[in-house]
Amino acid sequence: MNEPSNHQTLNHAAYGNGRILGLVAPTSAIEWLCMPRFDSPSVFARLLDIEKGGTFRIDHASGPCTGQMGYIQNTNVVRTVFERGEEKWEVIDFAPRIPAGLGVRVPIEIARLVRPLAGEPRLVVEFDPRPDYGRAVPRIRQTTNGLSVAGFGTPLHLATSVPTAYITSRTPFVLTRPHWFVLSYGTRDSLPTLASVNHDLERTVAGWRQWARSCALPFFAPELVLRSALCLKLHAYHDTGAIVAATTTSIPEAMGTPRTWDYRYCWLRDSAFIVEALRRLAQLWEGEQFIRYLRDVAEVGPLQPCYGVGGERDLQEVMLPHLAGFNGNGFVRIGNAAFVQRQHDLWGELILCLQTLLTDQRIVHDEADGYYPLIRRLVEEAIAAAPLPDTSIWEFRSILKNYTFSRAMCWVAIQRGATLAERFGDWETARRWHGIANQEQQTILQHGYSTEKGYFTQALNGVHPDASALLLSTIGLVDARDPRFTSTVEAYQRLLVSNGLMLRYKNEDDFGDTTSAFTICSFWWAEALALAGRLDEAIAVFDRVAQYANPVGLFSEDIDPASGMLLGNFPQAYTHVGLIHAAMTISEFLEVRDGRVRAWT
Repeated sequence: MNEPSNHQTLNHAAYGNGRILGLVAPTSAIEWLCMPRFDSPSVFARLLDIEKGGTFRIDHASGPCTGQMGYIQNTNVVRTVFERGEEKWEVIDFAPRIPAGLGVRVPIEIARLVRPLAGEPRLVVEFDPRPDYGRAVPRIRQTTNGLSVAGFGTPLHLATSVPTAYITSRTPFVLTRPHWFVLSYGTRDSLPTLASVNHDLERTVAGWRQWARSCALPFFAPELVLRSALCLKLHAYHDTGAIVAATTTSIPEAMGTPRTWDYRYCWLRDSAFIVEALRRLAQLWEGEQFIRYLRDVAEVGPLQPCYGVGGERDLQEVMLPHLAGFNGNGFVRIGNAAFVQRQHDLWGELILCLQTLLTDQRIVHDEADGYYPLIRRLVEEAIAAAPLPDTSIWEFRSILKNYTFSRAMCWVAIQRGATLAERFGDWETARRWHGIANQEQQTILQHGYSTEKGYFTQALNGVHPDASALLLSTIGLVDARDPRFTSTVEAYQRLLVSNGLMLRYKNEDDFGDTTSAFTICSFWWAEALALAGRLDEAIAVFDRVAQYANPVGLFSEDIDPASGMLLGNFPQAYTHVGLIHAAMTISEFLEVRDGRVRAWT
């Protein structure tokens, strides 16, 4: 059994239920948990400060140890097995997600089961909540039914079968029978028991497996795709339909830099990509919920790139200098200044999302007509925004240009919007939009591709390569076998790839040079190769990038090409979207090439 070190790596498992979203390490330490929402202040944040962040872990009395961690198959329930000499025990972590009719019951609580497997291990519990990102000093008091945590506006209660005096004094106890812990936000209807916790575990496992069973998986990399789908599901907020970009804040894109951001919010762009990835896997509920959320936030005022999970518009960015940061990196932020940016690709992603969901024959839309005013608004806004500079998909903070990808996504909004206008019988508007879309397409192809450089450039009439151009074939702007696109793929392999991983771009941004590979870009690369007919190369790229998954199959935002270290917020939904799309596309081409059919294979 390995002894844990203070050097932090992103080897955690994420778990949740739609209201809870936390990270547990192989040491059993819960190192990230916010309550009562995904974007609430943290209760445990050891990930961002080993000393001040707070944690909840179950150690051996002789000292901490690291276990073998994995998910119970086809679930988001985490099981970690520990050994110390002849002693062996397991810790099971889950957030109850109980099937109830056509829905689920999702309390704001986490549960932990500790079970002996061999011998009689002596364990000790460290229950050290540090609410409000470690800024609050909680009052932990013994109650009739456990421990209450109060004094900071977030009422928590820990119910447990372990004597509370052992927890507050960190007194070791002998594990001769199963013990349980349930940490709840607010009051609970009834006191947990071992039987009720076991029942919730069984129903949660069954519920996740029921969800997994309905996924339409590809032939290629089905296990990775399913884990990615389960990860994406964790990021969908049950109450509103918002989907957050990642679980965490402030894991740096590159160590020793201020490239730290808070991704616990709903980026409309990321959400649209997530919805489409899940739709390709036959998961539709998340998309239906998201477009309702989109309609709700759109009614409030002008659309912005990101929102709180409750639709909050003001996400003021604040630094937390009292926290040391991931591995001492510093620069811990909450909030995100992107909420005030102009990101013109937004309209394209939203129209694509609306088009695919409103035209999917599996969904009955009793209120489909109610979305047409929103569609008209989005398309007209895209027409107005197309020629204007913006901050791009990469959210440059001060470098405004007419970015090629942003302009292409405005074209998508107009072109697909015209198709939707026809569907709604608005023929005059459809004709006007089709005409504008044709002009926009010609402008992008003429000014977004550099014949001198031999690739699509980051901005119109520009010179820099940008990995977002690898998506131009998937949105239909240019055919994947068009020489302009194939030459772009070739050039990007020379210009943007480092140690087999693709960077977003190499030109300086607001913070200087960028050194980390943005993981989704490598999956875009794999998909672009497949679409261009270079299937074996696509598989090689996919397999190479897939090897960087952490031990439980999760990805962060970035990879350091030099060390292979996972960096950036974790788990990053966007990365798992890229994996799903690449795997699905590769699989479809493999089926055609190898003459496979769905029946009996």
